[in-house]
Amino acid sequence: MEKVIELKKQWEAFKTENPKVRIRDAAKQLDTTEAELLATSAGDTVTRLTNDFQEILKSIESLGKVMALTRNDYCVHERKGVYKDVTFSGPMGLAVNPDIDLRLFMMQWSSAFAVDENGRKSLQFFGKDGNAVHKIYLVETSDAAAYDTLVNKFVAHDQNAVLVINKDKKIVEEKPDAEIDAAGFQQTWLSLKDTHDFHGMLRKFGVTRTQGLRLAPEGHAVSITKESLKAVMEKASETDLEIMVFTGSAGCIQIHTGLVKNLLQTGPWFNVLDPDFDLHLREDAIASVWLVKKPTADGIVTSIEVFDENGEIIVQFFGKRKPGIPENEHWRLMVNEIAVIA
Repeated sequence: MEKVIELKKQWEAFKTENPKVRIRDAAKQLDTTEAELLATSAGDTVTRLTNDFQEILKSIESLGKVMALTRNDYCVHERKGVYKDVTFSGPMGLAVNPDIDLRLFMMQWSSAFAVDENGRKSLQFFGKDGNAVHKIYLVETSDAAAYDTLVNKFVAHDQNAVLVINKDKKIVEEKPDAEIDAAGFQQTWLSLKDTHDFHGMLRKFGVTRTQGLRLAPEGHAVSITKESLKAVMEKASETDLEIMVFTGSAGCIQIHTGLVKNLLQTGPWFNVLDPDFDLHLREDAIASVWLVKKPTADGIVTSIEVFDENGEIIVQFFGKRKPGIPENEHWRLMVNEIAVIA
């Protein structure tokens, strides 16, 4: 408890001296986690919730239109809409809607809070490492009374329970390329029937994602310039081409399907600022960008995949598509025409 009291003092002092610094960045500067900082305000501006994450998510629809936020260190994905059709199969969850489209990995979720930041109310969920996996903010048209009802329903009995944080991150050692069955890997790639099988293929052959792209069959993965990505986004905006944007945390992948219209560069951040969709991508953290082609039962699926220096995926872009329907030909032609090999 003394540790929490001391952290609360540090956090209050930090906010006074650095009022514009976001809590995620403050946590790093204070050598703690965002979840631990929030917990210091439990009983005040923060309410600890139970770990009934699945039931909480199923109840979000009652709030009406909200803003869903999923991010990693270098990309923030914000999508407004109504949470509907949230279903689970064991620890795996789905919300498949035109606006709120999520893939949920509940084994990574560890704590939940209701937060009131000067009247801006939200539900915030964190992983075992204390980093946010997903956040849900009320917007002007949200049902505030339903929010209060939800919070009261799921309020944790012990508001001062100590958070158990595990900061140890498993580091994946990449095998030398010479130890990989490259021929078998390439043949399996060429035999893919579904993009969802890609991760399993990487795991089967013991390759990291960026290593897999290096070892891809001829013409199926090429490194392209960062400028190519911006050029694709600008062309999509100009031509009203609907695309898909995937951004993930450890416990959630959030997907936008639709237009990207209002593009804006702000310092190192490349932004999409549309009425129901915002994206903030930190360009100076991009180590590589790949143009990737995966076979499926519906034909080739073309994506642009963006990575940081540790080989962690930051964001992915696809043409608008659904299973059973071939990829948008305009997306494929545009990407192949605009992309410049790095």
